[in-house]
Amino acid sequence: MGDVLAPWELPITPTLVVSTAIATRDFQDVHHDRDLAQGHGSKDIFLNILTSNGLVERYVTDRLGHDIDVLGIAIRLGAPAHPYDTLTFTGTVASVEDGVATIDVRGAVSLGDHVTGTVRVRA
Repeated sequence: MGDVLAPWELPITPTLVVSTAIATRDFQDVHHDRDLAQGHGSKDIFLNILTSNGLVERYVTDRLGHDIDVLGIAIRLGAPAHPYDTLTFTGTVASVEDGVATIDVRGAVSLGDHVTGTVRVRA
């Protein structure tokens, strides 16, 4: 408990935003069309929630090993993750009970926390 996971910095590119939105079958215009995203009041296109959820899982499994069982992920989105920013993940082991660890995860961009949440894993 209290162990800190090594950080992961992920440069956000337009290709990352668009390709992951399409890969998750999220065809909302704010994830692939800059003009329409700006027309909706956004600075630019931005990551979708399915991608953010997947990146949280990848962060934890890359740090703890791909043989762990992910039992659950609970996230909350905050600031949008736009292209040409960097998404930096950090994590801390919040608790370990009955072989299940709960990892607090934070993914931050220049505007603040993009995603915060917990990942429950069993080794």
